[in-house]
Amino acid sequence: MNILNIPFDTAHQTAPFSKIKNEDFLPAFKKAIKDAKAEIDEITNNTEVPTFENTIEALDFSGEQLDRISSIFFNLNSAETNDTIQKIAQEVSPLLSEFSNDITLNETLFKRVKTVYDKKDSLNLNTEQQTLLDKKYKGFSRNGANLSEDKKERLREIDKQLSQLKLKFGENVLAETNAFEMHLTNEEDLAGLPEGAKEAAQQLAESKGKTGWLITLDYPSYIPFMTYADNRELRKKLAIAAGAKAFKDNEFDNQNNVLQIVKLRHERANLLGYKTHAHFVLEERMAKTPETVLNFLNDLLDKAKPAAEREFKTLENFAKELDGINTLQKWDGSYYAEKLKQKLFSLDDEQLKPYFKLENVINGVFTIAERLYDLKFEEINTIDKYHDDVLTYKVTDLKGNLISIFYADFFPRSGKRNGAWMTVYKPQYIKNGENSRPHISIVCNFTKPTKTKPSLLTFNEVTTLFHEFGHALHGMLANTRYPSLSGTSVFWDFVELPSQVLENWCYEKDALELFATHYETGEVIPMELIEKIKASATFHEGMQTLRQLSFGLLDMSWHSHNPSAITSVKEHENEAFKNTKLYPDVAENCMSTAFSHIFQGGYSSGYYSYKWAEVLDADAFEYFLEQGVFNKNVAQKFKDHVLSQGGTQDPMTLYKRFRGKAPRPEALLKRAGLIEK
Repeated sequence: MNILNIPFDTAHQTAPFSKIKNEDFLPAFKKAIKDAKAEIDEITNNTEVPTFENTIEALDFSGEQLDRISSIFFNLNSAETNDTIQKIAQEVSPLLSEFSNDITLNETLFKRVKTVYDKKDSLNLNTEQQTLLDKKYKGFSRNGANLSEDKKERLREIDKQLSQLKLKFGENVLAETNAFEMHLTNEEDLAGLPEGAKEAAQQLAESKGKTGWLITLDYPSYIPFMTYADNRELRKKLAIAAGAKAFKDNEFDNQNNVLQIVKLRHERANLLGYKTHAHFVLEERMAKTPETVLNFLNDLLDKAKPAAEREFKTLENFAKELDGINTLQKWDGSYYAEKLKQKLFSLDDEQLKPYFKLENVINGVFTIAERLYDLKFEEINTIDKYHDDVLTYKVTDLKGNLISIFYADFFPRSGKRNGAWMTVYKPQYIKNGENSRPHISIVCNFTKPTKTKPSLLTFNEVTTLFHEFGHALHGMLANTRYPSLSGTSVFWDFVELPSQVLENWCYEKDALELFATHYETGEVIPMELIEKIKASATFHEGMQTLRQLSFGLLDMSWHSHNPSAITSVKEHENEAFKNTKLYPDVAENCMSTAFSHIFQGGYSSGYYSYKWAEVLDADAFEYFLEQGVFNKNVAQKFKDHVLSQGGTQDPMTLYKRFRGKAPRPEALLKRAGLIEK
């Protein structure tokens, strides 16, 4: 019997990673799809009159085992992949896409759903049930249930192609990231680099049987080199390599994949009766329309651009004064920004890192969650894991009731994609009177411990950990009835609120003193450093805002217009960037070919949501600041009205219930230093 097709006989039904073999996946998927189809048949063959329970509810609880296998497999494909898993992903994705279409294009099933939907006003449903009914109906209508047979067939073809293209896009980016190594044998080439970064580069070289030092495109290697290395030519080499990922006319080139993806998305939206892919996506977002998004982005651009241009001019002058740099290039930005920051604030990451030992930061974020939401975190070793680096925790309330199982995976590996993300192995839901608790994971790429030093985080890595943990809390504290409305199953431009709001605690004295202690002396972070962290928080905020807005505008340029006339990815990108451009263009570089958020992940027409959620988070945190950052009353409101509610109601309704009013962008602009406080 395939271990993936039977209920997991483990503590809390956690995934039995060590017993799963790669060859188990494909047959397990095929069997689970067959079983899920049988569950759908049971609903459609039911001779009773369609009701909310026998149709809508039954549909939401169907395919549970398939969902679990999918979550295990695709999380491994991101965090611990190999050639075999990637090959299976290429085989499995079309099967899942076809299965999804089999459901949404199933006329008998849609008729049952529509029958219930048409009499919804007389069913006496509660708010969550109404939301589920609405979501299920739209799941059909927005995915082709009302199309003619030939159009349904074309939709199936498009979805199959898109699932494969997105996978291929991601594989190419990972292959290009792994393919580049800068092997240095002259220690002078590492001048300026902190000791910890040099030691990590030396250990990496050793692990690959080489002498000297290895620098790669993995963030813990790339970022310190770009920030501190004095050798401008080597910074240039590294920056061009990073910017040229999947843009080299080789076997891993993504230019054609980008053009195919946007054209297929546009055709799909047209088939379904929408003007563009963005119109289709944004119907189910807080923003509602591309016009709203573009107005939002351009309004922020108007406010941020003068500050960004001033900051850039200051940086240019500083680089010229310091080293005679006449034209500031992209590979100079981080380097001179760090030097200017040190000059202005006498603060650099190397000063801060000793206070941010990874284990201490983990304990800190746990303590903050305990003080805000009454949670307890206990590391346990009885839970199976997919890699030795993974840490596993049991999360309980103060009475000892299980809240969640939590996995944390912090260090880079060759089989792990760059970046940081939160994911779900099992959602929360209530069935047969039992509140089935979630299994949540966060994955990051932080600096590994070396022979002489523990993992010491940059301040940026600290905020990243808090960010992902904010997402994790949204998953852990879920308390809804239906799996498809649970946890982070919310509108995409709302999902970043819990993650971004938690980052604010990284800047607060009361919070920092809980965990920011020197890894050797145990000394609590000095008050002057806390003041400097706060003072420097808005350093280059104009430039950072411009950068984020440029990504959002690039995303919208691909998805809110008809892309059929676009022939050059690079030319299109340059046009999209023209109003946000500060640095000279680099001919060898292209962002779109490695913009995984929008071409592999779920952020197409949604990248703006980071800034959108910043407005929400600044406004929400202002409430905490007014009452106290550990105020139990405000925390309880946030837990009751946001974190536990998932997607059970319109997010603006939930937000207003927590805050008492709609969010205002002024809080963000004030925090960013873009308007007077």
